[in-house]
Amino acid sequence: MSDEETKTLDRPAADRAAVATPHATARPTWLGPVLIVGIVLAALNLRPAITSLGALFEETRTGLGMSGTVAGLITSVPALCFAVFGVTAPRLSRRFGPVAVVCAGMAAVAAGLLIRPFADGAAGFLAASALSLAGIALTNVLLPVIVKRYFPDRVGTMTGLYSMALAAGTSLAAAATVPLTDALGGSWRTGLLMWASLAVVAVLLWLPIARAARRADRAAAAAGSGASAAVRTDAGPRVARSRTAWALACYFGLQATGAYITMGWLPQIFRDAGVSASTAGVLLAVTMVMGVPLAFVIPGLAGRMRNQGAIAVTLGVFGLIGYLGLYFAPAAGAWAWALLLGVSNCAFPLVITMIGLRAKSPAGVVKLSAFAQSTGYLISIPGPLVIGTLYQHSGGWDLPLALMAGLLVPQIALGVLAGRDRTIEDECGVRD
Repeated sequence: MSDEETKTLDRPAADRAAVATPHATARPTWLGPVLIVGIVLAALNLRPAITSLGALFEETRTGLGMSGTVAGLITSVPALCFAVFGVTAPRLSRRFGPVAVVCAGMAAVAAGLLIRPFADGAAGFLAASALSLAGIALTNVLLPVIVKRYFPDRVGTMTGLYSMALAAGTSLAAAATVPLTDALGGSWRTGLLMWASLAVVAVLLWLPIARAARRADRAAAAAGSGASAAVRTDAGPRVARSRTAWALACYFGLQATGAYITMGWLPQIFRDAGVSASTAGVLLAVTMVMGVPLAFVIPGLAGRMRNQGAIAVTLGVFGLIGYLGLYFAPAAGAWAWALLLGVSNCAFPLVITMIGLRAKSPAGVVKLSAFAQSTGYLISIPGPLVIGTLYQHSGGWDLPLALMAGLLVPQIALGVLAGRDRTIEDECGVRD
């Protein structure tokens, strides 16, 4: 899809929003710039709950007495929470507004991260983690909606910005957790607790944003403009009838499977190959940090292409080479494999961008985002659990790595299908 075609799709949405929401000019002048900062802060908090645990997974497993199977269950919890709570995001957004729900999501992230390090057993740790992950799930789905609503003419730029911030938060937690834990006394509980401070900062910023957005919506309602009309989640196409929506959901599911296996198990793979704990954490950070520049480049590149299948194929091939390297020489080529897997994990900003490109209307974006992410995370649930079980019962990484590489084959095929130049509205027979 060319720049001109992308603008053509975005312009009607922006024009309709301007007509339907004349209160937009009543929004405080500070809201736009502060909202950009808020989006970046929210994105920074979307992965540290997961990657900080990955860096200290062995210490956490030992401290809580987890078996390999239970540890695999812990690594599956993110996908489960993202599937279960992500599907509620459109309804909550319709009831309270997307900004208020994201603010509540950040509060849940902060609360879970504050509670989790004080858990005495695996059950309590799991419950606190689920609270944080519920907040992350809501934010995952609604950030694209907020971007479409408040920045309709800068969807690609803003998507790249928050994707880059998400990758930065992911890599920062992976790289800094072990050194900071050592500097603070060596307790894994302290190492996990410190990431709550970043979430608290996000909550403090989103509170005034939510209040301002709420006042603007009330003013619009008083004026009879129907502020939510521009982004109604009960309108639009029935996405479950769209082949493209299913291709996106399955592609999202397989890329999420690879990403959460990587975040949960990659440090352990390197440590079992003889790499030190601190170096293994840095290697995970290298994998994650690749997403920082690429998360900004890929959305812009994808938006200029009519068909994004070529990008999906390229990312998948990088992943296949990385997994083969881990299979044959995990320690000798550790840095190269970390880099290759980092490139492959950039399927996430690609699929987020394709969600925006495969729907014409704001309502379509809301529905497609919720459907693709919730269904995709549901698909990804068994992956980390299966890897943990195979690791425990096979006594090594040969079989798990073979499975991880094998999953990239259907992921590539689905990426080609999802990248075709078509929209869910056209497939469902919905007219503009």
